[in-house]
Amino acid sequence: MNRYLTLLLISGLPFLLSAQNLRNNPSSNHGNKFEQLGIILPDPNTYRTASGAPGEAYWQMKADYKIKARLDEADTRLYGEEWVTYHNNSPHSLQYLWLQLDENQHSYNSELRNANGSDWNPPFDENIVSQMDVKDLNIGHGVNIVKVTDSKGNNLSYTINETMMRIDLPSSLKPKTKIKFFIQWNYKIPNRLTVGGRGGYELFPEDGNILFTMAQWYPRMCVYSDFQGWQNKQFTGRAEFALAFGDYEVEMDVPSDHVIASTGECQNYKNVLTAAQFNRYQQAINNYSDVTEIVTLPEARSAEKNISKLRKIWKYKAQNVRDFAWGSSRKFIWDLIPITIAGKRVLCMSYYGKEAYGLYRKYSSKTVAHTIKTYSKYTIDYPYPIAISVEASNGMEYPMICFNFGRTEKDGTYSEGLKYGMISVIIHEVGHNFFPMIINSDERQWTWMDEGLNTFVQFLTEQEFDNEYPSGRGPADKITDYMRLPKEQLEPIMTNSDNLYHFGSNAYAKTATGLNILRETIMGRKLFDHAFKTYAQSWKLKHPTPADFFRSMEDASAVDLDWFWRAWFYDIEPCDISIDSVLAYTFTIDPATNDTNKTITQNVVDPAPFSIPKQKSYEPITKTRNRESGIQFLIDKDTSLRDFYYYYDESLEKIAKETDVQPSKPSTPKKKQLSDSSTYAKFNNYHVYEVTFSNKGGMVMPIIVMFNYADGTEETEYVHPYVWRHNEHVVVKTFIKRKEVQSIVLDPYKETADINLFNNYWNQSAPMTKFQLFKNVNAVDTRRRPPSSNNNPMQRAKKKLK
Repeated sequence: MNRYLTLLLISGLPFLLSAQNLRNNPSSNHGNKFEQLGIILPDPNTYRTASGAPGEAYWQMKADYKIKARLDEADTRLYGEEWVTYHNNSPHSLQYLWLQLDENQHSYNSELRNANGSDWNPPFDENIVSQMDVKDLNIGHGVNIVKVTDSKGNNLSYTINETMMRIDLPSSLKPKTKIKFFIQWNYKIPNRLTVGGRGGYELFPEDGNILFTMAQWYPRMCVYSDFQGWQNKQFTGRAEFALAFGDYEVEMDVPSDHVIASTGECQNYKNVLTAAQFNRYQQAINNYSDVTEIVTLPEARSAEKNISKLRKIWKYKAQNVRDFAWGSSRKFIWDLIPITIAGKRVLCMSYYGKEAYGLYRKYSSKTVAHTIKTYSKYTIDYPYPIAISVEASNGMEYPMICFNFGRTEKDGTYSEGLKYGMISVIIHEVGHNFFPMIINSDERQWTWMDEGLNTFVQFLTEQEFDNEYPSGRGPADKITDYMRLPKEQLEPIMTNSDNLYHFGSNAYAKTATGLNILRETIMGRKLFDHAFKTYAQSWKLKHPTPADFFRSMEDASAVDLDWFWRAWFYDIEPCDISIDSVLAYTFTIDPATNDTNKTITQNVVDPAPFSIPKQKSYEPITKTRNRESGIQFLIDKDTSLRDFYYYYDESLEKIAKETDVQPSKPSTPKKKQLSDSSTYAKFNNYHVYEVTFSNKGGMVMPIIVMFNYADGTEETEYVHPYVWRHNEHVVVKTFIKRKEVQSIVLDPYKETADINLFNNYWNQSAPMTKFQLFKNVNAVDTRRRPPSSNNNPMQRAKKKLK
């Protein structure tokens, strides 16, 4: 080998090793957290541009379905047959096709069922219960493929591997061509409460009725894409779906007293509803002022008692959707309210049994409407004509339809936690229409791209429902318990969906919190909202990847966020910024001698005592800005949504907000002679504070400092995260003030997910722990004063509870 070439290769070796190290540990990068992501992201190309938008050569496949299904309620079995037309819009020739058979996850001989650990400790977890039901009882779950043929009836060769089925084509499917084939199948519908799963049935033993949620119920095409070819990673029950868009025509043959809720628009309501129900429907779709019951509570009660042996066929059509799901039961009450989105009518509908009537009748359809409106404001105009919430004692999402929970006690009462939990899950599952049903990311790979982005917009939607809404995910201080876990228990957000341990905290909450920090603290609402909307509009009805999202957010805002993606999505380090010391300088000029007097107070921060019984807590910045933005909350626009809990709340958090600060005793000033200089004269009557901050957690974040002045006023300053560029561990920052500072608080509104608030204070006591707060609170306050009248809803609720 040429010796000069040898030297060149050797000299380039450190770069190659560095590049490989960066791939394996993006946060390392020789300690520089502000380097660009570079080779971590895939190179842009003609399919996906460097701006984060689809390229000029972007393509995606299409799969159209014509399906006939028959529901056997007595045997809890589904029989189906489908014609699939698959459009090869790629530049590649295909030798085979891959389809998903998700119900094989429940098959008694599936090896994937043993892929999760399980403890033998009552109450038994789902893994033990499902293994007992399927393996020991051998009740025969899984998909039975009866036949697979081409358009002429010729058998096609196929191979089933767990939850995937490959159809071998007799000849290549050329680019820009299509193929039509036929599949006949059936399967035993699982009991969702024992076997588990997203689709299945629930038996109500008191009357023998069943509620079916038909999801993942037909053989579905896998996605073939430009960035990974076939997405045929097995379905293990957690990582969800990657699906192609297409058009559907579906017929469901069910007992005649069943009511169906479904993806798409029903084509034959006149044939399947009673004359009275159909008349109510025609009136309801034009009544924009209130919710109308189509199938009433008395009708549902009657159907439960008088079971029919006749059958009816419901017919539906849906265009440009990635999936199709439905629910069927004689228990269903059905109501709706229409809204207008971009000049088009959207029917917001709810289906629920009598067990949920006390909550769903009041809240569900109005919550669906609020969700569609709010998500459309922040992302894209909702393109579909229907949005449905079904009460099915679970939570799962599909195009135009979702399954949720929300059952009251038998006397119709409910807790405040149940109410808000129900509203949140409805918002979340309806919101999935946008992520991933329309902005169609690969859930099997990246859970955060649908769950995390959706949870973020869910938070925005909750905060516009009510300014006192108790959102559990989104605010920065809600994620700190997770982020302070030992490092061996943490994973980056970019971890593959099936490998996540803290699934909800990571993919849902941490992603949503990160986006909220971007919006409220780093980018600002105006820049963030434009960039987020740009991403949503660019990838509407398409297949985005993480790189497309990262690039879109930067390209549309001119904000360099590579440091944030690196820290929040690729790493596990938490935010913990500390005030280590404060040097306080005061300069005054003696008018008699014109000499400058310099006084320096040196205060090294010590752990604050817990002797102060009361603390001041600052209102979350999101609520403050919502009020400043003039947002009119749904609960104020529609006062019928107010209930007993609107007027009565025993929240300790409210008490904490209304208590006062009692700062700890300041340090005794130490006078120190400094060299005279005429420069000091410029600071006559100024107060100068040299603050040393240290990054103890590792994640770089903005430094947000509140100065509490001696005169009782306060001021907050924001220091850009770039301040850490040259030293990611320690930063010294000087602040010049006209007034004397009494105390300093770091991150006063809890905006940065700082995991340790006890080192965020100078000259003021640290916050009390929850236990200390509990010990010091001796009174109960209320959030809103109940109205003083005989119609006090609190009194009415108490009477009802008796």
